[in-house]
Amino acid sequence: MNEAEIASGLPVTPHYQYAQRVGRQLFLAGQVPQAADGSIVAPGEPRAQASQCLANLSKVLAVHGFTTPDIRRLVVYVVGEQTDLSAAWGAVAEHFGGQTPPATLLGVARLGYPGQVVEIDATVVKG
Repeated sequence: MNEAEIASGLPVTPHYQYAQRVGRQLFLAGQVPQAADGSIVAPGEPRAQASQCLANLSKVLAVHGFTTPDIRRLVVYVVGEQTDLSAAWGAVAEHFGGQTPPATLLGVARLGYPGQVVEIDATVVKG
């Protein structure tokens, strides 16, 4: 189901797809801070995890023929205190080089994997 994504270096995702293209849109699963082997990168470290989520997002975009400018909206979920949200946001701002698409930064109670403190969702439309 996710053969192209796995071939690009993303981890196996049992029981769900990374993304599905419908016309000019790409519907994505939230990107998590996993390495190719499925392990969580930098457990508890929001900045490093945000960077990994964005790297994974870039891979998914490329697999499906989209690019960073096609990202129309981000939602960044962060577990922790205000400093953790700020740290994650720092990685987002750096990744987009000051050209961050419209975004929402949310503090949440928990995410899907032990040690995971960041997840990033995106709305993607080919321009």
